[in-house]
Amino acid sequence: MKKILIAEDDRALGDGLCLALKGPEAEAVLCRTLSAARSALGAGDFDLLVLDVNLPDGSGLDLLRELRAGGSSLPVILLTANDLETDIVAGLESGADDYVTKPFSLAVLRARVNAQLRRDRGAAQSGPIVLGGFSFDFERMEFRRDGRLIDLSKTEQKLLRILVENRGRTLPRELLVDRVWTDGAEYVDENALSVTVKRLRGKLEENPSKPCYLKTVYGIGYTWAAGEKEG
Repeated sequence: MKKILIAEDDRALGDGLCLALKGPEAEAVLCRTLSAARSALGAGDFDLLVLDVNLPDGSGLDLLRELRAGGSSLPVILLTANDLETDIVAGLESGADDYVTKPFSLAVLRARVNAQLRRDRGAAQSGPIVLGGFSFDFERMEFRRDGRLIDLSKTEQKLLRILVENRGRTLPRELLVDRVWTDGAEYVDENALSVTVKRLRGKLEENPSKPCYLKTVYGIGYTWAAGEKEG
């Protein structure tokens, strides 16, 4: 039985989330405040936390940072207000595993919850990441498509690794810039990311003008499509 903790102060939404997420194989526990969520986490083991960013007694991001600082690998899905991109960036940087913006479809949330619950947290990624015809070995810096070696620059490798390790999630442009260009430069031309994406697509995609894998989510950022069967 999977155990899901929901921290959401909106009564109707919280009750709806409980109804949507509980079932024969999952139990849902609802907390309406940050302090109640802390107490619940301290009192029992959970498999997933669905966490509203804005709670009456504080920010859900503070709880997220506390969990990660304490070494917790508990999967966390953030619920954020619709247009607050800063919440999304701050949440991912603080260690969130996924995020859903309000208003949202309960069906979409269920799918994302199930995806997190299916992940094997006990085994670290070792060896190459195999996705369909791709094989990405970041330790040996060997990248192949259908067995053919692909030469990638260090910057392209950094970008690719972030995207495939977070496949299925849309990563904001600001977050990608911060993660890829970590050499201490005070200013990175905003076009640098677009250029790197274009070059990476040219090396990985069969038709870079109609990408199947490295996709643009307009107004937000980029995602590596998660539809491929992993080997």
